[in-house]
Amino acid sequence: MPEHVHLIVQPRQPEYRMSRIRSGIKIPVANRALKYVRRKAPSFLERLKDLQPNGKIAYRFWERGGGYDRNIEKPDTLLTMIEYIHNNPVRRGLVEKATDWIWSSARFYSGEVGVPIEMDALPFLG
Repeated sequence: MPEHVHLIVQPRQPEYRMSRIRSGIKIPVANRALKYVRRKAPSFLERLKDLQPNGKIAYRFWERGGGYDRNIEKPDTLLTMIEYIHNNPVRRGLVEKATDWIWSSARFYSGEVGVPIEMDALPFLG
């Protein structure tokens, strides 16, 4: 989506902390995005300005807070979530079908090659 991202993660280790996974994704992405904006579109920085509770100014790529996490325990629930994510740009009127959205994993799961982001195959989607 133009202003947000959905991500389904299956940790490979039984003991994990979602906060560590989340920060391991969000911090490097934010750093690269802010570096890019400073170099290519410095006037856009004003839109990312965030006055911190301590009075300092930060430039925030992500909204405050940890995001919206949920645990998915059943294959049916996972399939429902994937369908919801795939159809998000369609519902918003950005594309006619899910596979038209270049950043959608729908492209990967439909068998397209050369997609921007490859996914792990889900055996029960077969």
